[in-house]
Order: sequence, then structure tokens, then C-alpha cells
Amino acid sequence: MSEKKKNIGGQAVIEGVMMRAPNKFVIAVRQPNGIIAVKRDDIKLDSNKILKKPILRGLIGLYDALVLGIKALNFSAEKAMPDEFEKEGKSSKLETFFSMGLGLLLGILLFLYLPLQLTELSKKLFPIVEHSFLVFNFVDGIIRIIFFVLYLLIISQMKDIKRVFSYHGAEHKCIFTYEKGQELTVENARKMSRFHPRCGTSFLLIVLIVSIFVFSLIPKDSHFLIKLSSRIIFMPLIAGISYEILKLSGRYADNFIVKILIAPGLWLQHITTREPDDSMLEVAIVSIKEALRKDDDETYQKPENVEYCN
Repeated sequence: MSEKKKNIGGQAVIEGVMMRAPNKFVIAVRQPNGIIAVKRDDIKLDSNKILKKPILRGLIGLYDALVLGIKALNFSAEKAMPDEFEKEGKSSKLETFFSMGLGLLLGILLFLYLPLQLTELSKKLFPIVEHSFLVFNFVDGIIRIIFFVLYLLIISQMKDIKRVFSYHGAEHKCIFTYEKGQELTVENARKMSRFHPRCGTSFLLIVLIVSIFVFSLIPKDSHFLIKLSSRIIFMPLIAGISYEILKLSGRYADNFIVKILIAPGLWLQHITTREPDDSMLEVAIVSIKEALRKDDDETYQKPENVEYCN
């Protein structure tokens, strides 16, 4: 009987890849000298059985994207760009909290406030938007999706982001290699697809679609501020539902109907992923191997070009 595969997720960072196993969090970053810096840490949240329940486990996904994501980006900046990092200095907890807060506010402005404001304005041009709350939320959702796609297209033109998107492709290829039971080598990973159904890009698109239905629970005659605040309050629920849909889509990815449903998310990955080179695949392989490795595994041989960091 074959060993059950662990649920592996990841994230591209500056010149590297973060991989998350059920109990391990690993960042691997290519330094200017060519050595791969590796940081391994335990994840304690997964030991909480309550947070493994459906819907609630979607909060783990949000935790990854926010807290672990910030840690991974800070580490990658320190190792991949040491000169710039030394000049700017390491961010304090207060500065990190401020940056996260600013990013959250910008997200609310761009993907909640502005779409809702434009939808309110559309009532004057299209009376059906005012009379049918289903149409109102559909228009609001379509505007959010348009903003999201435009945002991805704009940042994908940035030079540094292009390299991050290449590492994103490397992350997907290595996860596919592991899930298909093949040896984690550059040669095997190179052949894999860079489009994965459980990608964060697909998750965000599902969030935008699910929000159309959840926001329909808000009474249509509510004040603008109530509509806006309700959208913020409902986000954890929407994220939890979206996470369950994402897991199902990954489990039944070969189903014809599911293939149709996940196609938009895979299409968006043409923007958020690029074909990686072999050196990027090497970094992603180191990251996933370290995430899968047991701490007491005495048979594991550390690659010569890897440097462990505290």
C-alpha cells in the first residue's frame, strides 16, 4: 500500500519558494553567491483539531497568506538582497503590522469599496441594478473580478514580479512531481505543468465568485456603509467556503465538470506563473524536500549548496 501523500502548499518569494507541509514551514532562497539559504520552522496551528474542521480550516489558509507570507518575504529579501536589506534595516513588528494594515486597507478600497461605489452609480444608468439585488451583486462581483484581473496584468509587467512568477511556476511543478509520486528531481519537475488547481490565484478567484452569492444575504435597501461593513465581516466565511471548494476541485480535478469549473482559475495562472529555469526548480525542490523531511531522519543527506538559517 502506497504512503498517503501529505497536503503540500506553497508560495513564491523573492528568489525563492516557501513550502508548507502539515507541520512544517520552509523557505528556500537563492543567495547572490549561489548558495540556497533554508529556514525551517514548526507550525503549531495544525495540531488544533478545531481548526481542521471544514470552513474553519480556511482560516489556516488566510493565516498562511498573511502571517507566514510576510515572514517568508522578509527572509527572502534579507537573503536574496542583503545589501538593500542592510541599508533599509530589518522591519520591526510595528512596521510589519503597519504594512499589513496598509495592504489590507488598500485591498478593501480596491476590491470592496470601489466596486460597490461603481455598482451604486450604475443604478442611474441601468434601473434593473436597483430593482434586482441579485443583478446588483452580480454587477458588483463582475467589477471586482475585472479589477482583480487588471491588477494582476499590471504587476505582471514588473521585472522583479516576473521572476517571482517564475518561482511560482517552479513551486507548482515541484508539487505536481511530488503528488504524482515521482522522484523530486529537476528533470522530472521540468516536465510538469505550471498550472495547479489548488493555486492561491484560483482561490482568490473562487473568493470573488462565492462573495457574489454570500453578499446577496445583505438586504438590498441597506445603507451603503452597512453594505460595505457587511462585506468585510463576511470575508472569513467566504474564505472558508472558498477553501472547501478549492480542496474539492483539487481532489476531483480529472472530472469533466470540475475541469470546466476550474478553467478560469487555471487561465489566470497564465498571468501569475511563468516557466522557471532549472536553478529555480532546484530551489523549489530543496524547499519541498525540507518541508517533507522529518526532524529525526538520520538518512537525509543535506545538499552541498544548502545553508541552514535560524
